[in-house]
Amino acid sequence: MYAILDIETTGGNYDEEGITEIAIYRYDGIQIIDQFCSLINPQKAIQPFVVKLTGINENMLRNAPKFYEVAKRIVEITEDCVLVAHNAAFDYRILQTEFRRLGFSFERKTICTVNLSQVLLPEQPAFSLGKLIRNLGIPFSDQHRAHGDAKATLKLFELLLEKDSEKKIIKEHTQSLEPNKTPSRFLKIIDKLPSEMGVYYIHNQEHEIIYIGKSNNVKKRVLSHLTGKQKKAVALQNEVAEVTYSLTGGELVTLLKEQNEIKAVAPTYNHSMKFRMFPMGIRLLYDSPYPKLILEQIKKEHNYLSVYKNKKAAKAAVFRWMDQFGICMQKTSLMHSEQACFNSTIGKCDGACTGKEMPEDYIKKVEALIESMTYPYPDFLFIEKGRKNGEKAFIYVANEQLMGYGYFELNHQIKSTTKLQSRLIPIQDNPDTKKLINSFISRKKYLKLIPLQKT
Repeated sequence: MYAILDIETTGGNYDEEGITEIAIYRYDGIQIIDQFCSLINPQKAIQPFVVKLTGINENMLRNAPKFYEVAKRIVEITEDCVLVAHNAAFDYRILQTEFRRLGFSFERKTICTVNLSQVLLPEQPAFSLGKLIRNLGIPFSDQHRAHGDAKATLKLFELLLEKDSEKKIIKEHTQSLEPNKTPSRFLKIIDKLPSEMGVYYIHNQEHEIIYIGKSNNVKKRVLSHLTGKQKKAVALQNEVAEVTYSLTGGELVTLLKEQNEIKAVAPTYNHSMKFRMFPMGIRLLYDSPYPKLILEQIKKEHNYLSVYKNKKAAKAAVFRWMDQFGICMQKTSLMHSEQACFNSTIGKCDGACTGKEMPEDYIKKVEALIESMTYPYPDFLFIEKGRKNGEKAFIYVANEQLMGYGYFELNHQIKSTTKLQSRLIPIQDNPDTKKLINSFISRKKYLKLIPLQKT
């Protein structure tokens, strides 16, 4: 027995959506034997783009039943059924969330017609419900309404049942999905978390921080830890006692805060980032008339032009610089021979490797490279969005060193060094922070970049 399902929601943050319409057709493999279709009052605002997409607005839902009033009917019509939906993980998660809010569990096996179509109809160019139905010539009305989409899913499922002549694939794709099946002991932890950008801290029974993470949706990310099957997720589930968080607002502030606190606290389960986000570096060696670029694992005693995730990324940067600035391959640690570099043989190198190019001319190219790696100003503020309306975040760089970050609502609050310092949360400057800041500046991912005059 199958329950063909489609749900329309309010949209919004993950795990905070509400149902606006639901349609369920109980189907025995031959015919519909029961059905339930209803608008639902979600008791929360509908996102404007959803209103435009579905045509469902708040006036239509004012007198509609609330979910708790139809929950028993949903349980009855899906009893002993496999739920069938197009993108089943979404519809099933929404149902589970609504039942969880009522204090009940809701568990059914599921079949996703997206996955099933990809196996049984591999020749199709697209697998969204609308495109799939049209390409198959199946009549489709009331798209983006629950009753219309559920009827279309039913017609598609009938075709898929016919295609699966041996009935093996349908069985293989029947899953016990648990996209929102959170162990009851974690529910209080999850419910207290925001669906906003921030840094979160997972604590054990001794109140020690065992993991620090970041996300643009803290609730969703922590939920993935507490329901995941990966080795680290299971380890965290065995130890977690509490999760705290700090809202951050801007993406760069979030990244800087996370890497700084991981280095400072060194949590048990943040293995790699305890040390460096970017462990490979490129530095300049001035031991001959021609400066040489050295690729190596970061060493504390050296300063680096830039840092990278791995050797492959660092090598790619050198090849870009060869094209952009005329860097000679022989004047890098990638080449160990004193012979002319390959680019010289094809006329793409000016001859630093053969002595044809004078050292002072080559040094100018290296200086241009260095200039491209430096901040646009020695002292400046990087401005991005804050944690709430009317607030902005700033990142403060002085003498080309990261000083920290902070928040302000009015411009006069950051007009002097004294006022900046009073709002500043210090962050340790290191090659990782410079890499992050330069990356955001190069992509212009900021509201403002304000140069500061020395006082």
